[in-house]
Amino acid sequence: MSLFMKTYRADFHIHTVLSPCGDLDMSPKNIIKRAKEKKLDIIGITDHNSTKQCAVMKKIGNENGIFVLTGVEITTKEEAHCLAFFENKEKLLKFQNYIEQYLPNIKNNVNLFGYQVVVDENDNIIEQIDSLLISAISQSISQIEEKVHSLEGLFIPAHINKLKNSIISQLGFIPQDLNIDALEISKRTTKKKFLEKNNYLKQHSFIQSSDAHYIENIGDVSTKIKMRRISFNEIKKALANQDGRTTIVE
Repeated sequence: MSLFMKTYRADFHIHTVLSPCGDLDMSPKNIIKRAKEKKLDIIGITDHNSTKQCAVMKKIGNENGIFVLTGVEITTKEEAHCLAFFENKEKLLKFQNYIEQYLPNIKNNVNLFGYQVVVDENDNIIEQIDSLLISAISQSISQIEEKVHSLEGLFIPAHINKLKNSIISQLGFIPQDLNIDALEISKRTTKKKFLEKNNYLKQHSFIQSSDAHYIENIGDVSTKIKMRRISFNEIKKALANQDGRTTIVE
């Protein structure tokens, strides 16, 4: 059995039209087209507190040779943003039900926050979400992490270098007993600069993502992943630096 590793490029943090802060040009077709233009092999779909656009994204990605890592950007009770990814639609649905159980019933103000729509593969609107998706759910970081891992998902605190809505901005630090698969930094820093001030986190794997809300920002930064092939389990091994798989953030 060959142990030959290939290097793939991934942007793990992309919003669609479903996120109220996402531009209405962020349709599945447009996102996949841009990902191909930017020579990305893997993209993560991470709308705020909803997974409802993932199925169509996965379908169009498969048709165009782009691996879509299906997930969500959750806002915790502490107002920290975290990414969660799941291997299949059954686990994704279970997590969607979990989010809906704890998402407060605050109506979205379209004029203030923007539209929250689910579209099909032809960009037709098939659902509009009424509850404001950028609200914090009534579950703590540790409770969400435990739920994600109970579904064998990946748990990644988002843009931890940001001065708001990051685990560090909200807590002041990252708890050492939190079961983290990786840490995400934004395009506004480097891993080296970040670790100069946060050396206690050097043992963790890192990813760097665009957090794109607009088409032109997809792939602004990316993470290199060395693994045998593209699959959810291979990505999980790379984040764990297991069996020769690894992630590279420069």
